Amino acid sequence: MNYGELRAQTARGWNTWFSPSMTAHVLLPYGFAVNLCFKHFADSGLVRNLKVGDHGLRPGSRSWDGTYTYLSFRLGPLDVTVESAAVGGEQIILVTPTGEIGDGMRRPALVIEGALLWGKPGQLFKQNGKIGARFDDGKTIEIHTTGQPDAYTHTSALCPCLCVTLEPSVPVAVSTTHVTAQEARRLLDEARAKVVSEEAAYGDLAGAYQAMRSCLAWDTIYEPEHDRICSPVSRSWSEGSGGYVLFDWDTYFAALMCGLGSRELAYLNAFAITSEATEDGFIPNFASSDGFRSRDRSQPPVGSLVTLRLWERFRDDWFVTEIFPALLKWNEWFAAHRTLPDGTMAWGSEKYAPRLGRYFEVSDTGNLQGAKFESGLDNSPMYDGAAFDEKRQIMLLSDVGLTGLFIEDCRCLIRLAEIAGRTEEIPALRARMEAAEAALESMWNPDTGIFENRDAVTGKFSHRISPTNLYALFSSRVSAEQKKSVSEKYLLNPDELGGEFMLPSISRSDPAFPDQDYWRGRIWAPMNYLVYEALSEAGMDTEKRLLAASSLKVLLGEWEEHGHVHENYSGIDGQGCDKPNSNNFYHWGGLLGYIAVVESGRG
Repeated sequence: MNYGELRAQTARGWNTWFSPSMTAHVLLPYGFAVNLCFKHFADSGLVRNLKVGDHGLRPGSRSWDGTYTYLSFRLGPLDVTVESAAVGGEQIILVTPTGEIGDGMRRPALVIEGALLWGKPGQLFKQNGKIGARFDDGKTIEIHTTGQPDAYTHTSALCPCLCVTLEPSVPVAVSTTHVTAQEARRLLDEARAKVVSEEAAYGDLAGAYQAMRSCLAWDTIYEPEHDRICSPVSRSWSEGSGGYVLFDWDTYFAALMCGLGSRELAYLNAFAITSEATEDGFIPNFASSDGFRSRDRSQPPVGSLVTLRLWERFRDDWFVTEIFPALLKWNEWFAAHRTLPDGTMAWGSEKYAPRLGRYFEVSDTGNLQGAKFESGLDNSPMYDGAAFDEKRQIMLLSDVGLTGLFIEDCRCLIRLAEIAGRTEEIPALRARMEAAEAALESMWNPDTGIFENRDAVTGKFSHRISPTNLYALFSSRVSAEQKKSVSEKYLLNPDELGGEFMLPSISRSDPAFPDQDYWRGRIWAPMNYLVYEALSEAGMDTEKRLLAASSLKVLLGEWEEHGHVHENYSGIDGQGCDKPNSNNFYHWGGLLGYIAVVESGRG
């Protein structure tokens, strides 16, 4: 097996592959879509390209592979559910409207479009009251519906479509084979039962698994530029980036979470972001359509950690063997480009000749903000006022977080080198790890009892504390006394990083904490996960359990109330909807549940 073969095997079947809409059901490799649109005549315009939050859209239980999906939303006075099941190569969809419509009011319409996406070859048709497509290999797909024809004609559809009336409490089946609404209901119930039983296997963590799987599976799309399946952070981010966008650590974490239920999707995501490596050999901060990527900066090096965790779960040596060379080159790049003279490490951003001239390609490169972007913590107070070396194009702030992550990267790569049969690389990796561990020791501040960032110009410690300071626990040289100090003074201290809602992205005692704006005090799942891994490495079991419990509470609060999995959450009350710049269906929020699943031993 290799990545090419995996792509060919997985880019097929019915699923919600089309990024712009959660009510489009697409068959690969044909690219044929059954797209559902909705018209409430008291409003202008056609409701199409639905995403979480649009018309109160709320996702529910669904499978990883699209064999069952569920969502609900509001259409005027009606609540509408859309369920689908892929059964024996056929697609079954049931649209169920409930509620009341006043006498004399026109009923809403369901517009069923049959479309060919991504320039795929085929011939669309509408004849004898049916729509569908024919393909060169002789395959024909017809769309059938139990709905009654509606007179609505101003659909703005650019492809063959059917319009049917939505009557309250009258389910409408839409399918590629002849089924009644009752038969569709039975097939959907069977598919749903399997999905629900998979959630139930997690016991009291069923909700965490449901939230994580739902968000990841809905965010999984077909990306035609590279003919692959992958899971961008959200559909809205992809659309705003010209078709797709993959972020570095975000996509590796997507791979990690997918490992709980879909080996194929886990590997697809790990390979997708790794294959975006720049010409210089590092995994970029982001990569999107038309070859656009951040060639000035990388992001936290978590790929080896995720790869090792996936190998520990599945034991597929071929996966490690194929991905290892790129991860090793990335590690070498970090050592060469982000190491300060004293051996500590710092974030950076390098000037380069832009290829496309897009805004993010030419702005904030080769400067302090670009280095902040590389950290992944775009506006963290830790970096307020930091100096930047224009010549070396590196932030002049020894960073505990990066140094700790690099240590863990080396440790994981040593194990991966053994698995991949690349033992000749181990001495150099061990030397880099030991050098970083030695440098990290100099970042311990005995006066405050924690490892602190240090100004590379003045030599003074920075007292701004975030969860990244705890990444020092990845080092094997951290003493028992240091662990005790970090735990009692910071991790479990409700005036610092502890409390009911953990972990704020800057200490509660920091003057920036009340900002609650992005990395200025919000709770971020990737930080919690990396701290959890560091605590595991350090053998701090009590702290691990407390962090897992708090993380779960944060995730379930928004999921159970709104069906949201947020990009970040309030460090004050754990809410996600309190800030408009917290995307409400961003898959790495599911790491909060992943931590709890792993801690329970079910992962």
